[in-house]
Order: sequence, then structure tokens, then C-alpha cells
Amino acid sequence: MRTRWQRIKDSAFLYHFLRDPVAYVSFAILMVLTISAFAAPLIAPHNPYDPTTIDIMDAELPPAWTDEGSRTFVLGTDEMGRDMLSTMLYGMRISIIIGLGAVFLQAFLGIVIGLLSGYIRRLDNILMRIADVQLSFSTYMIAIFIGAIFQTAFGVANYEKIAAPLLILIIGLAEWPQYARTVRASVLAERKKEYVEAARVIGLSKLRIMGRHILPNTLSPVLVISTVQVANAIMSEAALSFLGLGMPLTKPSLGSLITAGFEYIFSGSWWITILPGILLVLLILVINLLGDWVRDYLNPKLYKG
Repeated sequence: MRTRWQRIKDSAFLYHFLRDPVAYVSFAILMVLTISAFAAPLIAPHNPYDPTTIDIMDAELPPAWTDEGSRTFVLGTDEMGRDMLSTMLYGMRISIIIGLGAVFLQAFLGIVIGLLSGYIRRLDNILMRIADVQLSFSTYMIAIFIGAIFQTAFGVANYEKIAAPLLILIIGLAEWPQYARTVRASVLAERKKEYVEAARVIGLSKLRIMGRHILPNTLSPVLVISTVQVANAIMSEAALSFLGLGMPLTKPSLGSLITAGFEYIFSGSWWITILPGILLVLLILVINLLGDWVRDYLNPKLYKG
């Protein structure tokens, strides 16, 4: 009897994955970035959250490879004197957490609403009209509205404490219709099939049919959407930070790091904005490339057997 590892090694997924350089290189880069981000407290040279380790006299030091650079700060320092390498690692961790958290919330809401809408026809018009109303507002409009209300209600100091979960909530609530529409379409195609009719005949409840029988057959498009939505959520957080409604400077994400250094880019301190920007672009790029590969792999017209 073959072990689970042997089944994985012999799978079509791994076969095609290892024969696509773009897929495995993107995956390797993503793993390096993710592990580096979550291991930041262990591998970062400095702790940007500890004010006792920060000296304002070290502010705006250029990267080590320049003439005025210091070996102590490989990628230079920002306007507060924080080590750029350490701050970028910690910031990337926050960006990834917000991206994953927002997508989890989007997927949960979208899958539940999509299942109910597609299977229980009397709920379809109500739920889809709500989704249409939601889609008429942009993510940024909703985020600006809710973020401004929270900053006004709780004050800037208290907003900093809840910024990350609030951004997850805002981005998650703004993007769930993408999942709901996709799941609904899949449910409409599945609910007429014989296995669903057989489940009804033997007396299974609607919840059991939706959760145990229909849902597993709708997860392929959800997986494809999720890979793209993680990148979109990270970009949304960066855009909101640029507008001043993202993570605070005391607990920066990649977006807020780019924003903080933007006013210094023309004064010669280009690395404060450019380096986090490059890291953000690289992170988004490899996620999107992996998402494209997963979409192609799940397309039976492109990959057979």
C-alpha cells in the first residue's frame, strides 16, 4: 500500500509543478519571503518596535554599499533611525497577515452566501442584490469611510491598537461578493446533478447537502480566486496606508513604510521608499504568478491527466 508521501510524489499536480520553472521559482521566492517575515524576531538585526534600540542620530543613513553607508545597517535607516532591513521584515509580516486574514474573511462570507444563494432559490434575489450594492462601492471608498469613522470615534492612539484587525475587517467586508458570485455559479451547476438528487431522496438536510456534497465541488475556483485576492488585499492595505488609513508608523507595514519615505525620495533618501516598494512588488508578483499557474493547472483544457 502506497504511503501518503508516495501518492504526493506520483500526483499530476507535483508532476506539472516541477516542470514549470515559473511556478517553482515563484513558490521558492514566496516561501523565502514568508519564512523571513514570520521569523523576523529571530533573524532581524534590530527590533524596530523597541525605542531603546533606536538612535535618531542614525536617521537617513544610506545602504551599506554606498560611500556613506554603515555595515551596521545593510539597507540603511529610515527617517526615525530604524534599520530598514529589520523594519521591512516586520512590515512584510504585517502585510502578509492582513492579506491572509482579509482573504479568509472574504472566503468565509462569500462561500456561505454563495451556497445559500445558489441552493435556496428564495434567498437568491435578496443575497445577490446585496452583493450588487456592495460591488457598486469600491474597496477604498468603504475603507476610507469606516477607517475615518474609527479614527474619529476612538482617536489616533487607540486606532493604532486595532489597526491590523480593522484593516482585515474592512478589506474582507469589501471583497466578499467575488467569492459569493463564483460559488453561486458553481452551486447552480451542481444542484441539478444526480448525486445531489440522491442525497435529497435519502433525506439529508439542506445544510448537510451543501456542506458535505456540493461545497467540495466548488472549491477549485475558490482556490484560484484566493491566490489573486491575497495579492489584492496586500495592495489594498498598501494603498490605504498611502492615504493615511492603514497601519501606523509605530507598527509599519510595507505600505506605510513606502508612505513614510515618500516625502524624502526627492531629498536623496531614496532607499526609504524604493526598497520597501521593491519588496512589495516582488511579493505581489510571485503571488500572482503562482495564482496564474494554479488557474492554468485547474483548467482541464490546458492540463490533462
